[in-house]
Amino acid sequence: MKLCVISGDGIGREVVPQAVRVLQTLLPALQTVTAEAGWDTFRQQGTALPAATLAAARDCGAVIFGAVSSPAHKVAGYRSPIVQLRRELGCHANLRPTLSLPGCGSAGIDLLIVRENTEDLYIGEEQSDGDTATAIKRITRAASQRVAQSACQLAVAEGRQRLSIVHKANILPLTDGLFRDVARQVAAEYPQLQVDELLVDTAALKLAQAPQAFDVLLAPNLYGDILSDLAAAFGGGLGVAASLNLGATAAIAEPVHGSAPDIAGQGIANPVASLLSLAMLLRHWWQRPTLAARLEQAVRATLAAGIRTPDLGGAAGTVAFCDAVIAAL
Repeated sequence: MKLCVISGDGIGREVVPQAVRVLQTLLPALQTVTAEAGWDTFRQQGTALPAATLAAARDCGAVIFGAVSSPAHKVAGYRSPIVQLRRELGCHANLRPTLSLPGCGSAGIDLLIVRENTEDLYIGEEQSDGDTATAIKRITRAASQRVAQSACQLAVAEGRQRLSIVHKANILPLTDGLFRDVARQVAAEYPQLQVDELLVDTAALKLAQAPQAFDVLLAPNLYGDILSDLAAAFGGGLGVAASLNLGATAAIAEPVHGSAPDIAGQGIANPVASLLSLAMLLRHWWQRPTLAARLEQAVRATLAAGIRTPDLGGAAGTVAFCDAVIAAL
């Protein structure tokens, strides 16, 4: 078992190595390969995702990708390394769970957002003449079918009962209409699932009102990105928000938070998102559900004991929190 470790920028360099240290407690024989990506890498090497990093990620198959900084304005030659990595590795489904954790967020929440990960507006094809700017939104039958299959399979495997398809087909009948229709066709093959659909604005309203009412949401790339961050607010914030980019030949564990330059270097960043992302890697990629459950329970036990980082109202640092998780293991 090999893991490509890309810490990235800012607090990624603090939380990712510590989370990997915890993982090695469960997997002593795990081989790790360190690689570079992000804004600092771009400034040093002229690319945010060097060829050597992409090669290491492909070779390992399993990746943890920390936070990266991005320029606030367009910089020639810069591309988001995580978006590029997802596409290069064929990680077509982004899994974003929101769970109620001890002392964090709201109670009674257990929802999963499955987001298509390779197309939509995220293909980054834009043009402008200075007065009019245009972005291309691309939705394909193949990508929609692939992510819908993943969502349905995950829902059934986890004993979930309801799938909500999110779209805006009333305004975009060709693109979002295609996504909706293909998702419905795939879901029809899973009679054990209750299937409904929501316009994305309605989904946002209902999610803000009652996140406990949702089970699995399936959405195109942009809508899934926005809704999953909204859902994270009810799970305790981005500091505890985990994700996994899942494909046929690779998987990328990705804590959702940013590089947080305001607290970088202070040793107080929250490692929970990285830890829970690695638990998803254990469960969905390495097929180690027992180890995944042990790691998740150790994180929950640590939070329940009142050991928390400052963003959750505690006083523990990154290292101290991970020490406590290891002790719980």
